[in-house]
Order: sequence, then structure tokens, then C-alpha cells
Amino acid sequence: MASHTTNLWVLLGLGLAGILLVTRKLKKSIKEDFGAFVEKLQLLPPPQPAPPKAPHPLTSLTFAFSDVFDIEGYVTGFGHPQWATTRGAASRTATVVSTLVEGGATCVGKTVVDELAYSINGVNKYYGTPTNPAAHARVPGGSCSGAAVAVAANLVDFSLGIDTVGGVRVPASFCGIIGFRSSHGAVSHVGTMPVSKSLDTIGWFARDPNILRRVGHVLLQLPYGIQRSPRQIIIADDCFELPKIPVDRIVQVVTKSTEKLFGRQVLKHENLGQYLSSNVPSLKLFHKTNGEVKTSSIRVLANIMRFIQRHEFKYNHEEWINSEKPTLDPAISMQIYDMLETSATEIENCKSVRNEMRFAINSLLQDDRILVIPTTAYPPPKLGGKELLSEDYQNSAFSLLSIASLSGCCQVTVPLGYHDNCPISVSFLAKHGGDRFLLDTLQNMFKSLQEQVDVVATSKSSSNAVSKEQSAEIAKEKGNQAYKEKQWQKAIGFYTEAIKLNGNNATYYSNRSAAYLELGSFLQAEADCTNAIKLDKKYVKAYLRRGTAREMLGYYKEAIEVSLTDVIGLRGTLADFQYALVLEPTNKRASLSADRLRKVFM
Repeated sequence: MASHTTNLWVLLGLGLAGILLVTRKLKKSIKEDFGAFVEKLQLLPPPQPAPPKAPHPLTSLTFAFSDVFDIEGYVTGFGHPQWATTRGAASRTATVVSTLVEGGATCVGKTVVDELAYSINGVNKYYGTPTNPAAHARVPGGSCSGAAVAVAANLVDFSLGIDTVGGVRVPASFCGIIGFRSSHGAVSHVGTMPVSKSLDTIGWFARDPNILRRVGHVLLQLPYGIQRSPRQIIIADDCFELPKIPVDRIVQVVTKSTEKLFGRQVLKHENLGQYLSSNVPSLKLFHKTNGEVKTSSIRVLANIMRFIQRHEFKYNHEEWINSEKPTLDPAISMQIYDMLETSATEIENCKSVRNEMRFAINSLLQDDRILVIPTTAYPPPKLGGKELLSEDYQNSAFSLLSIASLSGCCQVTVPLGYHDNCPISVSFLAKHGGDRFLLDTLQNMFKSLQEQVDVVATSKSSSNAVSKEQSAEIAKEKGNQAYKEKQWQKAIGFYTEAIKLNGNNATYYSNRSAAYLELGSFLQAEADCTNAIKLDKKYVKAYLRRGTAREMLGYYKEAIEVSLTDVIGLRGTLADFQYALVLEPTNKRASLSADRLRKVFM
């Protein structure tokens, strides 16, 4: 019996050990670089110009680039090992990469793209699918998955990609970062692998709108000038009927932010499908052919965009595909190998729609107007999920993505927090050539949009079982733990979160002031202590910390004598340290500090 029991314990122990090993392997499967890079390399910027000349505009920034841009002496992989083995090293560096390096940025490596940069999923079985830092069990989006992941994981300040049918916009949305698709032809494509030349544009990712804008000014060669505010922000109501994400929340955030910054009169609502049906005459040819009705014009655009992509990809790479017969992901091979013969008439009809789309969208967005649409229709699908191949997922996604791709206008993806633990976003579009205006608009609106995200999220959380007060206490305790571990900035973040949830608690302000003192941020520490004292006029620690902050700032007199007319029952003037002694006569720190400062003035 004893032997049987012993065997059971041994088996149980082995089972637990196995679980631990599997857990460790799963943790290790997420690489340090999240699988973002194909190859690490370094391209250093030129030396800084001597004063009084200004430093390079991108000084101190690091970046990575998708494996579709040539680098002198390196083989451009294009997302497939067979492509790399059949190509020699590049004889020159892509113009866009060299422009960034000359602008002061340091390049650190090339990143993963979908096979032949063709898909929007971000899956690559040869180089590995990069791990989505915002949702590990979800796809990162493609085609420039690695570039987006490198930014989302804070491995670089910004990264470079190519956007044909969503190659920058989709991964930006799925990874919860900012993604900018420039106007078609606005940035040089020299040294860039073509996918579909009439749709290909250069794009870039960043977490910070200011960095996004700095990169834009260098790539677009824009002079700095006065920023313009949008005269009208148009919400495409019918586009918000497509998504499987909380569109009401997205529209609410954009609406509230617009009203706060520019006024309610700037907002306008539009049925984009009806507008395009009236202003893109060639769409009638496809309505008739496919049996579609006018209200589905946006879905028709998706088919036209994919047709152009397939036709132009075939023109560029059919010879290589026929000779090498590469093994491709099913989602990609289904499109690439199904290269049906097309008539010249069909091709011309698609080109007509594309040309008319450019005129129609430019007319809609003239005079500094912004169009607002969802970036994607679905949250990021699960890795290996059936959604990736579903017709509705593909059609809904490409319907939204086709607007900018066919019109050639610029578009920026803006993160708006999370829903069900998945990032969600919204997109702003400006007319072709309106890149600077769009970058300026994003910079002006970004902070307000994030604030509105917090407001909406907070209002939603009030219905949760955990109250705001409880959540604030949890955040405070996390801050206390970070403070004990001397992680001052992290502690400030948690205390700030607690204050946002409950701004009437003096302890949160006082605790944050302590962390600010450790960082030498004395003005912020003084302000926090003042807020704490307003909420609790007998908070000893707040007086001590405010006295310390003022002393360090050189406010010696204020550290000894401050007005206390607002303190009930006390008259005259007393120092922060002296008042702390009134509240706690045995407080040695207050006594020593007051004595020390008296000697300065007496």
C-alpha cells in the first residue's frame, strides 16, 4: 500500500514538473525581439553638423524596415526564402531608407513581412509569425507585421513598411500603434520591391504622434509651417455598419474629441457608399456584372482593389512564380495561383474606377476635410483561426481598406484602447497630397482622443463589480510596490491611474509626490503635496514633502513661512515643517529641517 502511494506521488511530481517545463517553453517561445526581425544590421547616421547649425531632425531615433527595401550588400528577402536564394545582394540602398539615415536616425535591422508581402494577416511559416505584443494569441496583421511588432514592443522608435492593400494600416490596428500610409507617389519607391505599383505606398509606424510627424517631414521633404485645423470632420456612417467591434464607442470618442477641440459645427455625417455611387460612374459596370445594388458600392470597391493587386502582381512576378513554384500560405496561394485570364476591357474598367475614385475622394476632402472610418472590420483574429480564411472577414476588411488604396489618398490609423483584450482603432483620411495636414491633425487630436478613450472606459467600468474606489486602491498598492522596488516612474504611473479613478484621496497625491522627489521633479512634487493638503489639511507627510520640494527648488522662505489662513483654528504664518511639528510634535525630521532652514535666514 505504501509503495502504491509512493508511486502516485512520484507520478504527480513528474506531472507537475512537466507542466512547469511546458510553461517555461511557452514563455521562451516569445522571443526577446517578439520574432520581429529577419536580420539585425546597423546603418549609422552621418556626424552632427557643427553649431550653430541645427542637429539632424531624426537625431537619437532608431528604426527598423520591412524586408522589401533594398540595402546595399544585403539580399532583399521579400518574405520568402526561395526569393532570397534566387536573388543577389542589392547594389544600392532604397532611397527611403537612406533618407532616414541621412536625417539622423539609426537603422537596427530588417523585419518580417508576409510571404511576398501579399497578405494582411502577418503570418509567415518560414521566418516565423511575429508575436503581437498587444495580444499574444492574435495575429499581428500584415503585410508589414514585423515592423509593427518592433514598434509595439518598444524595440525601436519607428519603423518603415509598404502599404498596398493595408500592409501598414492593418498591423498598426492589430498591434495598437499609429500607422501612416502616405499619398500614392508622395515618397520615393526607388529600391523598393513592388507588389502592385498603382496601389503601393510607403508607410511608417510609431507610438508617438510627434515622432510620426518628424519622420513624415523628412520623408515627404516638408518645410515646417503653420498647422491648419480641419474645417470639417466627416464620419462615414455606412462604413461603421461593417465592423464586428464596438463602433458606438469609436464614434463617441471621435465626436467628443472633435467637439472639444473644434466645436460641434465641424462634424458632418455622410453615407460614403451613396456618395461614391453618384460620383464614380464606372462603378455601374460592376454593379451590373455582379448583381450588386448601389448601397454596396464599398464592397464592390474591395473586389476591384484585389483584382488590380492580383493583375499587377502577376505582371511583376509571374515569371518567377512559374519557374520557382514556391510553396505559399493557403490564404496567399489562393489569390496568387488563381491568376485568371483577364480581358483588356476588364482591366480598363478597373482603372476607370480607380481614376474616378481619386477625383471623387479628393473632391469630398478638399478644403481641409477629414474622413473618419474604422480601420478594420474585425478585431485581430486568433492565430490559426478560421476567420483568417473566411470570406466575410476578407471582404469586410478589404471594403474599408480599398477607399485609400484606390483613391491614393493618405490615411492614418489611430489606436483607441482595447475591447475584450484586443486593440481597436479608427482611421482618418485626407485628400491625395494632404499628408502634412493629416499629420498635423493627428498631432492636434491625439491627446484628446486618448483622454476620451479613458473617459469612455471609465464610464463603462462603473457598471463593473469592482468600483472605482477599489480599482484606485489596487492601483495605489501597485504603486507602493513599485516604489519599494525603486521603480519611481512605474510608481508614478500607478499613482496617476489611482488619481484618475479617484481624485479625492490625499494619499494618492502624497505618494506620487514622494516618487517625484526621488526623480528630482520638485515642481510636480510640490503641486501634488498642495493638492493633498487641500484634501486633508492635517496630512503631515504632505507638509514634510512639500517643504522638502520647496527647499530643493530654492523656495527657502516658503519652506519656513507659508500662509495658513485657510487652516481652521490657526492664525498667523507657520512653515510647512513647523506646521508638521504642530501636528506631530515629536517628528524629528520636521524639527531638524525647520532648525536647519532657520539658520539660513537668522
